[in-house]
Amino acid sequence: MKIAVALTGASGTVYGLRLIEELESRGIDVTPIVSNAARKVMAYELEDSGAEALGGFTSEAEIDAGVASGSFKLDAMIIVPCSMKTLSAVASGYASNLIARTADVMIKEQRRLVIVPRETPLSAIHLENMLKLSRLGVTVLPAMPAFYHKPRSVEDMIDFVVGKILDSLEIENDLYRRWSGGST
Repeated sequence: MKIAVALTGASGTVYGLRLIEELESRGIDVTPIVSNAARKVMAYELEDSGAEALGGFTSEAEIDAGVASGSFKLDAMIIVPCSMKTLSAVASGYASNLIARTADVMIKEQRRLVIVPRETPLSAIHLENMLKLSRLGVTVLPAMPAFYHKPRSVEDMIDFVVGKILDSLEIENDLYRRWSGGST
């Protein structure tokens, strides 16, 4: 299985890094892509502790990378976190960088695309762009941690979102306790 994971300039780059870690631990071939804005957000949010991971990432400027072509066999793409700028570009087909171009390829080739928007509150423009993508078959999976699994740490809340992303790709995981019904 080959999956592209793109990190964009929204808060929450830790979700993307954790997802890549989980995918690679399962032997999945991951093509990580990073936007310039994501680099800045990561440096701020993680205080440079995630910077070493970016060495193997493809830059959004590398528009000639393999994943930019429909002939490159990519099974899925996840944009996590997905900024509203990237969401807008994907929804409008404005493929000005590698992330938007790869997403465009996923849509045109009818392959699995999952976007994980990380913004609040949402404007009508954001919601309309998400609706447009959902109608095209894109999975819109906002980074919204749940609390029924009784998280005890920030890592538990991150794992919940990453687990839901893996679920959307039909990849088995036990990153969070699943709901089994309320107690009576």
